[in-house]
Amino acid sequence: MNRLYPLKFEPIVLDKIWGGTRLHTILNKKTQSVKAGESWEISGVRNQISIVSDGFLKGNNLQELIEIYMGDLVGDHVFEKFGVEFPILIKFIDANDKLSIQVHPDDSLAGERHGSFGKTEMWYVLKAEGSAEITVGFNRRITKEEYLKNLNNKLLENILNVEMVQDGDVFFLPAGRIHAIGAGILLAEIQQTSDITYRIYDYDRPDDTGNLRELHTQEALDAIDFNFYDSYKTSYIQQVNDFVTLAECPYFTTNLCQVNKSIELDYFRIDSFIILICVEGGFELKYQGGNIKVLKGETILIPAVVKNLELKPFTESKFLEVFIP
Repeated sequence: MNRLYPLKFEPIVLDKIWGGTRLHTILNKKTQSVKAGESWEISGVRNQISIVSDGFLKGNNLQELIEIYMGDLVGDHVFEKFGVEFPILIKFIDANDKLSIQVHPDDSLAGERHGSFGKTEMWYVLKAEGSAEITVGFNRRITKEEYLKNLNNKLLENILNVEMVQDGDVFFLPAGRIHAIGAGILLAEIQQTSDITYRIYDYDRPDDTGNLRELHTQEALDAIDFNFYDSYKTSYIQQVNDFVTLAECPYFTTNLCQVNKSIELDYFRIDSFIILICVEGGFELKYQGGNIKVLKGETILIPAVVKNLELKPFTESKFLEVFIP
């Protein structure tokens, strides 16, 4: 059997009514659409499973690879827990217009209703234009009754917390936290493998066919966390040529690294695949048996058996590192 190597996949670009052009102009995705909203970089979601784009495994999909390589690809403890289902979904999102206000169920509710995992996620903002905003959580402690009264009177936005955003901002969104990406934002999203979204409010805007999109008012009620939190934005101090942790939860760990010189990546203590997402600049990855270039907007999956690499930046660069703890 040929040796596993760091894998790139064909991005799956999806049009959305709120999408734009920055997936192409900033992240070099192959799309001419003016409504490109999402680029699914690594996906194990049914009917949207990622396909390898290079090397001798080109043309194979991610699920087939897990069936063949099992723990060698994803890590033994990951394979024991998730089997052939890849547990992380990586996306880039371009919001040219604001997204609907929405919430995702947790594992328990999603399992009961949909036979699926829930959706805890995080956002790393690559580009925020002008006075871009993100809606996340409530601006005070809210009862279910108050929430419904505001929703039914089209005053929901009055009780939601709104944050001004800048490049590099990070938001961690546990399942149950109400949220919406505002216009003028390009971000990377790391999430559990789930495509379950309860749309709460969509500003009464029509879709391409002139119809209003479906809302999930009742379904969302059981999923929403009505608590108030002191802080919704993740604060961190950027390190150069070192890693800073942005998110740590049972579903994924995400670190950020800014590099201006070659660094060693040593994964001997991690029993998991590693995902690297280049968010600025670009670098060459050298591993036993070869090397591969990773440019801004590209995502690469390092199999669990590939334990030692050298990362050599072409210029000052930043990347996200994701794995299952």
